[in-house]
Amino acid sequence: MLEVHGLTKSFATNTAVKGVSFQVHPGDAFGLLGPNGAGKSTTISMMTGLLKPDKGEIILNGQSLEKNPRYVKQRIGLVPQSIALYEHLSAEENLHFWGNIYGMTGNQLRENTDWCLDVAGLKDYRKQAVKKYSGGMMRRLNIAVGMIHRPEVLIMDEPTVGIDPQSRNHILQTVRQLNRDGMTVIYTSHYMEEVEYLCTRLAIMDHGQMIAYGALKDVRQLAGALSTVTLEVNGELAAAAAELRQDLTFRQVTVTEQTLLLQVQEAGVAISKAVLVLSRHQLQPQRIDISQPNLESAFLHLTGRQLRDGEEQTS
Repeated sequence: MLEVHGLTKSFATNTAVKGVSFQVHPGDAFGLLGPNGAGKSTTISMMTGLLKPDKGEIILNGQSLEKNPRYVKQRIGLVPQSIALYEHLSAEENLHFWGNIYGMTGNQLRENTDWCLDVAGLKDYRKQAVKKYSGGMMRRLNIAVGMIHRPEVLIMDEPTVGIDPQSRNHILQTVRQLNRDGMTVIYTSHYMEEVEYLCTRLAIMDHGQMIAYGALKDVRQLAGALSTVTLEVNGELAAAAAELRQDLTFRQVTVTEQTLLLQVQEAGVAISKAVLVLSRHQLQPQRIDISQPNLESAFLHLTGRQLRDGEEQTS
């Protein structure tokens, strides 16, 4: 388990991170979100040992990063937002260089290099200089470098920025498969749909503090957003709608021709009740659709809609 306890970091008069704490369980796909200037990158830098916190500690499997940095760093991989590659070297040479930094040689280095190139879909380009790669290929190699030592925990900071849809899809599929194979993933992105696709738990930061933390489905509900249940019914709906409006389960009941629109907090409970009411009026739904509240609505509700263009330096 990766534990973050009370991390705090200041730069001059600016406190970038203020007492942040959370846990990431083995095998988690964990999202770390926040607008520009929220403190995400500073938090990641402290988690990986690139920055020393003013207060707080990072613990992996009971071992403190401060007291046993070698143990922790050997088990955490970082995929930075900025490309961290030597462009005059080939993909294979980049992986060998970073593998040597982790103390790998011989068969272990060759096997890990082959595995990384296969995962990144770059085996056919292993000897090609990185400067000849497309942006998407560089991003995929950037990920490969971050996991050359087969880490327990892979931290990915905006890994799909500025790439084509095919490379983005490959990266998302790769991350999902790595997680299914047992690798713990911590994923930051401005693309809410990526986090919803990959992550089951997440934290949202703003102004250096944790403002939401928990299961994805629970964080979605923090906006107070409601699900919309749509029932298509053949028949007169007025009486059934009037009965539904008497039940507090249904925040709003709207009838449009042969369609019943229900605004609800818990879609499953609401559907059961609605079907029961309809049956009492000799009505049967022909089709049921559910539109769930999404992560983006919760994120904007919690962090606001104001632009943060001037705050990128401490994100």
